[in-house]
Amino acid sequence: MNCKSRKIILTLLTTLILFLGGSLLYVHAQSMINNQKIINALIRNYGERAGKRGQAWLNIMAQYQESSEAEKLFKVNNFFNMLFFIDDIKLWGEKNYWATPVEFIGVNGGDCEDFAIAKYFTLLELGVPDEKMRITMVKAVTLNQYHMVLAYYKTPGSVPTILDNIDGIIKPATQRKDLIPIYSFNGKQLWLNKEKGQGVVAGKSERLERWTNLNQRMGVSNMKQPKLRME
Repeated sequence: MNCKSRKIILTLLTTLILFLGGSLLYVHAQSMINNQKIINALIRNYGERAGKRGQAWLNIMAQYQESSEAEKLFKVNNFFNMLFFIDDIKLWGEKNYWATPVEFIGVNGGDCEDFAIAKYFTLLELGVPDEKMRITMVKAVTLNQYHMVLAYYKTPGSVPTILDNIDGIIKPATQRKDLIPIYSFNGKQLWLNKEKGQGVVAGKSERLERWTNLNQRMGVSNMKQPKLRME
């Protein structure tokens, strides 16, 4: 290779490095702007402590991107289980309101649907594939009421593990004799469940009106104000 060729290659490499470096800086800057937008919205709508919870949530999504899926499940489950349980009618003045993760973090509490939904979307952001997760409606036998959890399938045919706000320890579904699955869904599908199995596909998740409504409210421009302040 002659001197001229080396100079051309070096010039091309330098240009590529500068381009990639500039692109990475742009992506990082955009991420910081979006994160700050979330924090500002939380503080504006729910107060300073809400902003701190939001920052802790964003820190988890930044720090655990490269972790194992098991570690991601553990961290996310523990983080959201620190928030308070409260019925929708007391908190929002509605019988069944599905809060966005930002609203849930902002008000510092919610019901079982809010716990399951927030865990699902956070794990999606951490890179856990949609097809490995299902938000699952169950019958909680000991409580004699309907309940919602997040189920994680390590492989398509495996017994799911359950992320729950009632029992904070992540366990295989076979160890949760207190839960009877009814239906489950993720971003793509809706299933009618049969015991601890995979269930039968019952159509697209868009059939669930509250799920569709929730996805339409995922931004920070129109966050709902609670009827009861938790702090």
